[in-house]
Amino acid sequence: MAGQNNHRSVKRGSNKGPRLSYAAQNQQGSAGREGAQESRKSRSPQKQGAGKPARKGTSGYAKNAAAQAKYAGKGASRNVGGGRQKHAVVHHAPRSAFLPVNMDDVRARGWDGVDFAYVCGDAYVDQSSFGMAIISRVLESHGYKVGIIAQPDWRDPESVNVFGEPRLGFLVSSGNMDSMVNHYTVNKVPRSQDAYSPGGAPNRRPNHATAVYGNLIRRTHKHTPIILGGIEASLRRLAHYDYWSDSLKRSILLDSGADLLIYGMGERAIVEIADALAAGIAVEDITFVDGTAYKARSLECVEDAIELPAFEALQADKLEYARSFNVQWENSDPYRGKRLVEEYPHNVFVVQNPPQKPLSTEELDAVYALPYARDYHPDYEAAGGVPAIKEVKFSLSSNRGCFGECSFCALTFHQGRIVTARSKASLVEEAKQLTRDPEFKGYIHDVGGPTANFTAPACKAQLRRGACAHKACLFPEPCKKLEVNHKPYLDVLRALRALPGVKKVFVRSGVRFDYVMADSDDTFLRELSQYHVSGQLRVAPEHVSDAVLSVMGKPKNEVYQAFCRKFEAINDKLGLKQFVVPYLMSSHPGSTLKEAIELAEFCRDMGFNPEQVQDFYPTPSTMSTAMYYTGVDPRTMKPVYTPKSSHEKALQRALIQYRNPANRDLVREALRKAHREDLIGFGPKCLVRPGDGKSSGSGGGKGGKGGKGAKGAHGAGISGNGARGGNGGKGAASGRGSKAGATKRGDKGGLSNGRGEHVGTHRPNAGNGSKRPRR
Repeated sequence: MAGQNNHRSVKRGSNKGPRLSYAAQNQQGSAGREGAQESRKSRSPQKQGAGKPARKGTSGYAKNAAAQAKYAGKGASRNVGGGRQKHAVVHHAPRSAFLPVNMDDVRARGWDGVDFAYVCGDAYVDQSSFGMAIISRVLESHGYKVGIIAQPDWRDPESVNVFGEPRLGFLVSSGNMDSMVNHYTVNKVPRSQDAYSPGGAPNRRPNHATAVYGNLIRRTHKHTPIILGGIEASLRRLAHYDYWSDSLKRSILLDSGADLLIYGMGERAIVEIADALAAGIAVEDITFVDGTAYKARSLECVEDAIELPAFEALQADKLEYARSFNVQWENSDPYRGKRLVEEYPHNVFVVQNPPQKPLSTEELDAVYALPYARDYHPDYEAAGGVPAIKEVKFSLSSNRGCFGECSFCALTFHQGRIVTARSKASLVEEAKQLTRDPEFKGYIHDVGGPTANFTAPACKAQLRRGACAHKACLFPEPCKKLEVNHKPYLDVLRALRALPGVKKVFVRSGVRFDYVMADSDDTFLRELSQYHVSGQLRVAPEHVSDAVLSVMGKPKNEVYQAFCRKFEAINDKLGLKQFVVPYLMSSHPGSTLKEAIELAEFCRDMGFNPEQVQDFYPTPSTMSTAMYYTGVDPRTMKPVYTPKSSHEKALQRALIQYRNPANRDLVREALRKAHREDLIGFGPKCLVRPGDGKSSGSGGGKGGKGGKGAKGAHGAGISGNGARGGNGGKGAASGRGSKAGATKRGDKGGLSNGRGEHVGTHRPNAGNGSKRPRR
C-alpha cells in the first residue's frame, strides 16, 4: 500500500496542491502497493487470480443500517463537496467498471458484503499510478471483494461504515502523498488546492490522515484487523522526525490503533496477509510477512533481530536517533536487511521484518495488465473530476526502484535501490490502449519512473546479494561494476513512437545525467534530444557547490557542466535549439551563506532567473531529514551545518532570486553577513546595488541572435514574466535568441511567488512540467 514517495516533486512555487510526481503517483504501498515477500512461493497476480472463484460472502458481514441509509447512493459523490462547479466533462468509464463505493454497487455485483474496505485520503481514481487502484485490483485478481471508502468524513465514525464490517479487515492509506506534504508548503503555509480531491478542493482529508482514519475505524470496529499502507505509513513505520511539529514521533502503528503495517511496494505482502486472514490466522499471529511491521509485547518469538535504541533514548539524545537511523538505512535492502526492533514504554515493541524483494518483470507486467477503469469515479463528474489524473492519464510507468540514492529522497526507504523494469511488450500494449482513448491527442506524456533512464539493476550482483551496504552506485563517482546500458529503454521508446496514432513520446520523469555521462555511446542522448524533448530538458543538479552536493549524494558540478556541453553539441548537430533547465534547491543541510552565494553567482553567470526555488523539505525518513534534525550525517556522525530558521532560509532563497526587487534587502543582508560586499555595487558581477532600492540588473547582457534577455549559457535562461529588476527583457532568452518556455502567472506550470517546492514551468504537450521526481 505504500508506493513511492518522494515528496520532492511537489510543485515549486505556490501554495496550491503539490504537483503530481512519480513519487506521488506511485505511492502505492501497503494499502497501495507495498513490497513483496519472497519467502513463500508467490505467484504473479495474474496467475493467482486466473480462474480463482470469488470468495463468497458470509453472515459475518455486519451491516450498519444507519450508515448505509445515510450514504447509500452517494458513494464517492459524498466526497465531492467543495470546489467550483466546472463545465461538464465527457466520462468514458461506466460505474460498473469501478469497484464498489456503496452497498448499491455491492448488490449490483451480486455480493452481500466485502472482504476488505479500503479507506483512503485520495479520491477514487482507478488508474495504475494510484496506489489504491493497484492494491484493490491485485486483491480482486486473487478473488477478494474490495470496497472503496474514499475521503471519508473523519469527524463522523459512520463514514467508514458504508459497507458494515468487512469480512477480513480494513486497509488504510493517506493516499499517494503524505497528508502533511499534501496540506502544507515547506514554509508550513496551507495549500489552496489538492490535486487528489474532486475539483482540486482542499481540506478533504485530515492532517496525519493514516492515524486519524485508523482511530476512526477502531472507535466502531474494536476487533476488526486494520492494515496500514501507503507512503505516509511506510515512512513513519518506526520512530521518525516530524517537521510540522518539530518533534520526534513514535511509530505510526502505535498512534493509529492498527494491527499491521505494510511498507514499500505491497502487491505481494497484501496478498499474503489476505490469504492468512482468509485461512483463519489471527491478525496478531501474522508476524511472518516480509515488508511488514507489527506490535509485540515481548521478544520471545522474535529471532535474528537487531535491537535499535529505545524510543525514550531517542528522545533524550538526537545522536542516538542518528545512529538508529543509520542502522535502518543499512538494513533497507531486501537481500541484506535484518529484522529490526524498537522498544517503547510499557513493554511495547515495534518489529520491522526485512524488506520484500522487488517484483520480477513478469510480475510487474501482470500488475499493470489488471483491468483498471483508467479514470476517476463517475461520482466526481459534477466537480470536474480529479486533477491528478491529468498528469498521468497518458503516461507510462516503466520502472520502479532507484540506485541514485540522493540523500533527500525517500526512495531508498520505500522502493529500494534495486531497479525493476516492465517489458517492452507490456509497455507497448498499454500504449495501444492509450491510443484508443477518445481523449488521446497523440502525445504520450512520459515513459519513466523514479529515474527515467534506469531500466535494470545497477549490476548483476544486486540480484544475488543486494546493493552494497557502504558504497553507492553513482556517488561520488560511478562504481566500476556499474552496468551502463540505455539500449532497453531506447528499444521501448522506438517501439512507442512507431505506434499508429502516436505523434510524440515525451520523457518527463527526469534523466540521471551522470548515468548518461557514464555511457560511452551517445545514441541515447541523441535520440532523446531528437525525439523526446521539446525545447527544454529538465535535469536536477540541485546545487553547484561540491560541498553541498557531497552531502546530497549528487555528482560534482563539473559532471553537470560536461553534460550541458554534450547536450548543446548534440543539439547543434541536429539543428535544434533546445536547452537544459536545472532544478535547484536552497537551504539543504551543508549549505551556508557561502554556498548559497556560490549558487547565486552560478545563476548570474548562466543568465538563469528562477522564479521559483525549492527549499529543502524535511519529510520523514530521508537521510537529509535525519541531518536536519540531528545536526550530523548519520553515515559518518560528523557535524553538518543546517539552515533552520525561516529568516536564514529566506536569505538563501533570496540570493538565488536576487533579481526579484522584493528580495533586494535580503540579498544585501546576506552578502554583508557573508562578507561579500564585493557583490554589492554597480559592476557587471554585482548581484544588487547599494541601499538605493534599485537592483543592478546584471546577469548576462545581451542574448545571441535576436535574444533580448539574459544569456542562456547551456540553456539556463528562464523567466516567468520578464527578468524582474534585471535587463527588462520580455522573458528569458537563450544565447541563441530563442525564448525558453516561460512560466506565466496563471498557467499550468505554477504560481510565481518564489516560495514553493518544485519548479513548475509548463508548456502543453512539451514535457516541461516535470511531474515526477527530479533526478
